[in-house]
Amino acid sequence: MGSTTRVTVTLPAELVEEIDRIERNRSKFVLEGVRRELRRRRRAALRRSLTAPHPESGDLAEEGLIEWSEELPEEKESPLVDPDAGVAILWVEGEGWREADSSCL
Repeated sequence: MGSTTRVTVTLPAELVEEIDRIERNRSKFVLEGVRRELRRRRRAALRRSLTAPHPESGDLAEEGLIEWSEELPEEKESPLVDPDAGVAILWVEGEGWREADSSCL
């Protein structure tokens, strides 16, 4: 877990009493709650980023995988990106990522 830091948190007395009824170790209880909340917020941020990605990711999608992969440094053994592998996708504003049909390529 690494090092720890002592913090002071002010809670309503009735909440502390409720914690004490179900858990003998308040610090452990608060630690578990904080970790759970941090995970929840990271997942929420990820969901938001999937529905409204950073504008530069749309630019990259428009540029296309082939053009992007051409800018990568040359590799002597196996390529980092195989532009012929996978499925072509495109970003549709207001809808998100969609599989591209042949008319879009």
